[in-house]
Amino acid sequence: MLTTHLSNDLKEILYIQNLRLASLDIANMHTNIPTSELIIIIDKACQNNYIENNLKHDIVKLAKTITEQNCFQFCGTTYIKSEGLAMGAPTSSIFSKFYLQHLESTKIYDILRNHNIEGYFRYVDDILIDYNESKTDIDCILECFNKLTPKLEFTLERATNCRINFLDITICRDQKSFSMDIYRKPTSTDVIMPNDSCHPREQKVVAIR
Repeated sequence: MLTTHLSNDLKEILYIQNLRLASLDIANMHTNIPTSELIIIIDKACQNNYIENNLKHDIVKLAKTITEQNCFQFCGTTYIKSEGLAMGAPTSSIFSKFYLQHLESTKIYDILRNHNIEGYFRYVDDILIDYNESKTDIDCILECFNKLTPKLEFTLERATNCRINFLDITICRDQKSFSMDIYRKPTSTDVIMPNDSCHPREQKVVAIR
């Protein structure tokens, strides 16, 4: 589904010879989300959407409680992280998405506009950028992204030989358009979960699809 959506989005971009692709990845995203700032963002979002005061209070209180319950054990000792979201917690993906959407609407949009970015596509912590090489310095873009917050660190991968791997596909740029192929990581074994495992049936079916 993501591949189809991305393919349709790339087709809408005006293709020129100087068009280039690069991807940005956020290193250790969950553990580097600033939770104290996140609570303020959630509070303001409730105000901007005219959430009733009692409900807003409950939402902010719940969010604060969840982010503060960030415990883990190592060598028999229990630690509590003062910042960052818990790894593996179902809420961490939701909070991360919420925080990144805030960055996109307040800071990232200006970066894309000021540096003439042709296309911007984000899927969780993976970002694909489509830019005109004659107008945009991709190293400057990376520098701008790494200045967004003190904690989040972005890494850059450029297209090699007009090809770049993004998610589970390889995007190829030829003389006239983009084409896509399935990407398999070098560590891929093509082994799926056995039918008699304890995983939910939905996960077994989607693995085959």
